[in-house]
Amino acid sequence: MNLPNKITVTRIFISLFVLILLLLPWEEMGINFPMYTIDGHIIVSLKMIIAGVLFMIGSFSDFLDGHIARSRNLVTDFGKVMDAIADKILVNGVLIILAYEGMISIIIPVVIITRDTIVDSCKMISGNKGKVVAASILGKLKTICMMVGLSLTMLYNLPFELFGIPVASVLLIIATILSVISGIQYFNNSKELFLYDR
Repeated sequence: MNLPNKITVTRIFISLFVLILLLLPWEEMGINFPMYTIDGHIIVSLKMIIAGVLFMIGSFSDFLDGHIARSRNLVTDFGKVMDAIADKILVNGVLIILAYEGMISIIIPVVIITRDTIVDSCKMISGNKGKVVAASILGKLKTICMMVGLSLTMLYNLPFELFGIPVASVLLIIATILSVISGIQYFNNSKELFLYDR
C-alpha cells in the first residue's frame, strides 16, 4: 500500500472516531467531558473541540493524499474508491450530526448530500463510458468553504464569535450555494454522455 492510500485509510479511521465521539451518549455512560466558558457567555465542550481538531486533520489529509498521489504518479483504483468513502464518512456524517444537534440548518446537509449523489452518479456513468469530467473551480471552492465552515462550527466559530462575526455560518451558506451551482455545472458538462445515449 502506497503512502497516499495509507493516508486515506488513516482518514477513514479518524472519520469513524469523530462520528463515535459525537454520537455516543457519553453522559449516560458516566463520562463527562469538561465544559468551558469563554468571554463570559460562550460555553464550549471539550468533546466538540476534540472532534473539530480531528475533523481539520482529516480534511487536510484529504488534500495531502490527493496531492501526493498526483505529484508522484501514485493514483490507484483502490485510492480513488477509498478516498471517496473517506470523504463521505467524514463530511456527510458530520453534516448530519450537526444538523441533528441544531448547530446548522437541516437544509445544508440535504442540499449538499443530494448534490453529491447526483454528481457521483454522473461520474459513474462518465467513467463507464471512458470519459472524465474535470471538477470545476466552483466545486473546489465549495469543498474549501464547507471544510472550513464545518471546522469553525465545531470550534464554536472561535475566535470570530468573540466579535460577533458569523464566519462559520456564512461559509456554510456559501458552500451550499456553490454546491448547487457546481452540481448544475457538472451535470451540464456530462449530460450528453447519457441523455443522448443510443
